[in-house]
This record gives sequence, structure tokens and C-alpha cells, in this order.
Amino acid sequence: MSRVLRRIGDYSELVKFEHTVFALPFAVMGAVLATRYQGLAWPSLRSTAWVLVAMVCARTAAMAFNRLIDADIDGRNPRTAMRAIPAGLINRKAAATLTLTACAGLVVSAAMLGPLCLALSPVALAAVLSYSLSKRFTSWSHLWLGAAIGIAPTGAWLALGGPWHPAPLMLSVAVALWVGGFDVLYSLQDEGFDRREGLHSAPVRLGAARAMAVSSLMHVGAVAFLLGVYATLHLGPLYLAGVCVSAALLAYEHSIVRPNDLSRLNMAFFAVNGWLSVTLCLLTVLDGAVRR
Repeated sequence: MSRVLRRIGDYSELVKFEHTVFALPFAVMGAVLATRYQGLAWPSLRSTAWVLVAMVCARTAAMAFNRLIDADIDGRNPRTAMRAIPAGLINRKAAATLTLTACAGLVVSAAMLGPLCLALSPVALAAVLSYSLSKRFTSWSHLWLGAAIGIAPTGAWLALGGPWHPAPLMLSVAVALWVGGFDVLYSLQDEGFDRREGLHSAPVRLGAARAMAVSSLMHVGAVAFLLGVYATLHLGPLYLAGVCVSAALLAYEHSIVRPNDLSRLNMAFFAVNGWLSVTLCLLTVLDGAVRR
């Protein structure tokens, strides 16, 4: 039993399953907003379940593929040398198998959500897998990651039968800017290593201080697009409160990270952003519940 639990822990470390909290709440938001726009009370349990399966599979495929193709780079970086593949906890064949299995799971779940989602599933896979290659040729891989995660609310909107509307696209842009902004901050800790390895990032191109300024602008843009969703869908005060909480959390995140002091970077990356996504999602759901 202990061996099984240890193996589960190894795979969890490989894909950082706990980081699913960054994308999953926005998929739920997309589903809830789509049904509300159509005059329905709540998303069906079946559709919601398949949306969540699709999201977990997409993210698992993306992370496993990232760890697979970056294994040699991770092994040379002191910060990442103990990740599952370079540390020898999981071999490359197992990581490749997990990647392919997760890709298949995404396609199956998309098929269960309808012909449109099935037709778009290769696009979703291309988006989430290609991010891992982007830092080899562009300094803006942060936005590539954001765009890959940002497809979640629009995908959920389409899966729930939502018609054309700018709101899910605005929410996707908000997510892309939010993720891109905090990924810029997270990449600060690898600036020296990336520079030596010839890898690209905003800190490598701009330096730490200017990269942090760009991150701040991204987060201002994220809040602006969240307000755009509020305006276009005529949402209520609880959603607006969620946007205000999100803005406050982002301001706090930037207050605790400095170019010469990254000691609280992990708290800014996981705790603050995890609370942001969950809180905004809960207040969006409650906003719909009290206004039915």
C-alpha cells in the first residue's frame, strides 16, 4: 500500500495536480455563465462532469509533456533538479504514456460534450502542448501559457451550448493576462539560469524590474477584462465583489515580491493566485444563485 501511495505521489509531483486550482474554477465560471445567459438555472451535472474531466486531462497532458521535453533542462537547474524525471522517480516512457493517455481523455470528454467540442479538441491540445516549446524561441512564453489556460472558460461556455457572445472571450483574455502576469513573476527565480542556457523569458529580455512592471500591467489588464465581463453580462454585486477581491489579491502579490527579494515568491505564486481563482468562482456562482 505504501508503495502505491508513493507512486501516486510521484505522478502528482510530475503534473503538479494541486495547480489545477488555477484553471478549473474558470472552467466552472464559463459553464455557470453560459447557462445563466441562456436563462437556465444551473449547468447539468453530466455536462459539468465532462467539462471537469476535459480540464483535468488537458492540464495533465500539458504538464506531463512539459516535464518530458524539459527533463534535461530541469536536471541542470538546481531549483528543478529533484523533479520526478531528472530525479529518477518516473522514467520518460511512463511520462510519455501519461501524456498520450491524457490527450485521449481530452478527446473522449470533448466528444461527450458534442460535435463542436470534439472538432475543437485538436486546437485545445495544440494550445496546451505547444507552450512547453515556446521558451526556446520567444520571451513571451508567459502569455502563451496564459492563452493555453485561458481557453478554459470559453471552452466551457461552448460545451454548455452558449451562443456567440464577447463575455467568454473577455474572461479568457482576463485569465491569459492573469496567468501570464504571475508566470512572469515566477520566472524571476530562473533569470540567471535561463540566460546561461539561452532560454527566453521576460526577465531575461527586460531585466527583473521592468519584467515586474510588465507583470503589473498584465494584471491591471486582467482586472479590466473581468470588469468587461461584468458589464456585458450585467452581473450582480457579488461578482463585482469578486473582481475587487481579485484586484486586492493581485496588488498584495506585487507588494510582497521584489527584484532583490524573492523569498515570498512561492506564496505569491500558489497561495495568492489559488485564493483568487477560487474566491472569484465562488462569488460568481453565488451571484447567480441570489439573482435567480
